[in-house]
Amino acid sequence: MKEFIRVMKAMSDPTRVKMLKSLEERSMCVCELQTALGIAQSTTSKHLKTLEDAGLVGSRKDGLWVNYHLADGSQSPFAAALLGNLRHWLNEDPDIRTLMASINGIDRFEILNKN
Repeated sequence: MKEFIRVMKAMSDPTRVKMLKSLEERSMCVCELQTALGIAQSTTSKHLKTLEDAGLVGSRKDGLWVNYHLADGSQSPFAAALLGNLRHWLNEDPDIRTLMASINGIDRFEILNKN
């Protein structure tokens, strides 16, 4: 039951749901997710840790970058079921539609040049 509760708690935050929907589109680094969601870097990292602990998100190091992606579901059958269904949920939600429209315009190299 602990694994089920961990996945449900991870999904109970709107920002984390938005992160998962963003990662449906493509792998992203922390700075890209931070920009897409308009939240602080520390908040972004904290949410990603929660999602990773629940088996919903994985990460891959690529040089200096850490790219986050949706997990394949092998860690948890509960996470696998939720990720499979989430692809069909909330696509018509106005906040999700706005977020998804902005994802492809977010580029880590542009973000770094602004800082």
